[in-house]
Amino acid sequence: MNVMRTAERRIAAAWARPPAAGADGPRPRDAVPVGLAAAVGVLEAALRPDLPWPAATAAVTLAVLPVLLWRRTRPLVAVAGMAAATTGLALAHRIAVVEPNALFATFVLLSIPYALFRWGSGSDRIIGAAALAVDLLFTSSLSSDPLAETAAGVAFLGGACLLGALRRERVESRERRLDQVRAREREALARDLHDTVAHHVSAIVIRAQVAGADPGDKARVAESLRVIETEAQAVLADMRSLVRTLRAPADYRPTAGLEELARLAEPGPPPVAVSVAAPADLPGIVASTLFRIAQEGVTNARRHARGATRIDVEVTVDEREARVRVRDDGAPPRPASGDGHGLQGMAERAALLGGEVDAGPDPVGGWTLRASIPLGGKA
Repeated sequence: MNVMRTAERRIAAAWARPPAAGADGPRPRDAVPVGLAAAVGVLEAALRPDLPWPAATAAVTLAVLPVLLWRRTRPLVAVAGMAAATTGLALAHRIAVVEPNALFATFVLLSIPYALFRWGSGSDRIIGAAALAVDLLFTSSLSSDPLAETAAGVAFLGGACLLGALRRERVESRERRLDQVRAREREALARDLHDTVAHHVSAIVIRAQVAGADPGDKARVAESLRVIETEAQAVLADMRSLVRTLRAPADYRPTAGLEELARLAEPGPPPVAVSVAAPADLPGIVASTLFRIAQEGVTNARRHARGATRIDVEVTVDEREARVRVRDDGAPPRPASGDGHGLQGMAERAALLGGEVDAGPDPVGGWTLRASIPLGGKA
């Protein structure tokens, strides 16, 4: 009973699986493979002497090719159209006692079962797979060698379905990893916001409360202090709300800043040189973000730079923005083994502050990571 319930739950979950995100169409470029397949099919029908019904075979092929345009958004409809065409043609050959044959151009239709498992919902997959199986068994039974036809059909159709399913799992797995990266960066940013802002805002509230309790010589001062108290409490409440939104509860960690960034300098190998030209009153959240980006850049350079002899970290700040550059002199291009999630996380962190991050080969050699964060006119 437990096994049956487990199987039922898995089937129900598979049936309820939504379609893959990003399916669209028809797109203008989708007409290109359809047009090419149609042209090849017509030419093939005219030149192949082994086709018993060249005109009819070409006509059926041309009639079914347009379903490719909707293979992503309507994969089940596309499967139904393909299955109806192949079944009808095979049945007509059988009635006429003619050995079934098809155009090589119809191999483009394998993109339909691929799209079914790449883009289709769970119910589309189950129904479509059943339709493909029935169509394969029926058309194979009409041939002179059913076993060989069935084996070939399973290899081609099954391979297309498997490729579609694997591609979907790969894409969705990457999206899940990126979501985890974004969540971790938002959590870290929330901690930094709390560490760098909450203390100062709380101090404002306390000072305003003290001043309000003893107005002093001028009532206007006392009124101003009460306004400060009210506004500061509102800011503190908004900040706490932002923290709750950005993260779940997490252990407290001190905020890293420019001091920690300077300590990235190491003798190596390869040696890391750090240059920081920033004011002491740089906002803590900006300093923390510069540190995280520099730390990621140094880590990537140590891990991926080929033959690097040094790594340079430079931080500069002006009235408009803070910038960090991490450069190594290793041989580009970088290996493709890295997953890029660390860089993605840094881009997410910078974007939350209105900044941006980019990385790539340096024109003079090596690899450079650059990031900039606007300061809103305050250095």
